[in-house]
Amino acid sequence: MKIKVALLDKDKEYLDRLTGVFNTKYADKLEVYSFTDEKNAIESVKEYRIDVLIAEEDFNIDKSEFKRNCGLAYFTGTPGIELIKDEIAICKYQRVDVIFKQILGVYSDMAANVATISGENDKSSVVIFTSPCGGVGTSTVAAACAIAHANMGKKVFYLNLEQCGTTDVFFQAEGNATMSDVIYSLKSRKANLLLKLESCIKQSQEGVSYFSSTKVALDILEISYADIDTLIGNIQGMDNYDEIIVDLPFSLEIEKLKLLSKAWRIIVVNDGSQLSNYKFMRAYESVVLLEQNDDINIIRNMNMIYNKFSNKNSEMLSNISIKTIGGAPRYEHATVRQIIEALTKMGFFEEILQ
Repeated sequence: MKIKVALLDKDKEYLDRLTGVFNTKYADKLEVYSFTDEKNAIESVKEYRIDVLIAEEDFNIDKSEFKRNCGLAYFTGTPGIELIKDEIAICKYQRVDVIFKQILGVYSDMAANVATISGENDKSSVVIFTSPCGGVGTSTVAAACAIAHANMGKKVFYLNLEQCGTTDVFFQAEGNATMSDVIYSLKSRKANLLLKLESCIKQSQEGVSYFSSTKVALDILEISYADIDTLIGNIQGMDNYDEIIVDLPFSLEIEKLKLLSKAWRIIVVNDGSQLSNYKFMRAYESVVLLEQNDDINIIRNMNMIYNKFSNKNSEMLSNISIKTIGGAPRYEHATVRQIIEALTKMGFFEEILQ
């Protein structure tokens, strides 16, 4: 399905340039019409069944003239403006992929009865990184894995569900949408959830797709296990990714363990210290007991990665039925970026794909 977009601006040169880029990059997603005359643009909404009209801010559009359901936004030459005349503002002078995502957002807010796709998808493997240990670098390892797999040519989505998520430390890209917008869309139960989610996605320079961290850490508390299940299912349903890497805090709550059960692979991160090994064994023993009484299967899909491993103070566990796929040392005095670059060169990330 193509979204029909009408562009209204007195600057014909800008319209021709933008329309040309849209037709080149998004021909399979957008059908674009451009106008310099307001009357013609309004008439096109009905005649061509336009889904989104974007008008330059000097125009005053009366939506009652549309005679059909159509989203409206205004072009502005000033960056940082969110609303114009109570409608979404789109800066004219930014990357086209950012404008495209904002168009998706406008369409998503307008659209009704747009089917969402959820459930399993053979092309998208869900790999969950978690740890009961704490302070062992689970998020850093997960981010490094996402980059490593992207470097291998995989289409990767990285999803950080920590309360104080660090996504924006690992990845950078343009765009204003955050995980807070994603959570709002999940909670509002919009029928057009899939499009709304797509409009919030960013892509890092390494080729990893992701949602930015929530605006404030408290926002992540609003997401339920059912929401997480729906979110991951919808990302799978986009059919755009080979792999979804999820950074999920560990918990022995049954609902969270059921989420873990749905993963293709569960990567537990441990530093092998006495304290971390003790915490892990307590969690491991509890999961073994819960698997006997509840409809969960976790242990069989678990693998271990040792991070911040010390030859002096760390020890690998030997009395568990979990395969260790690799380990990395502690990198003293290194920046986050330097640590990630070192981790991505580790060969063990390739084993996760097998």
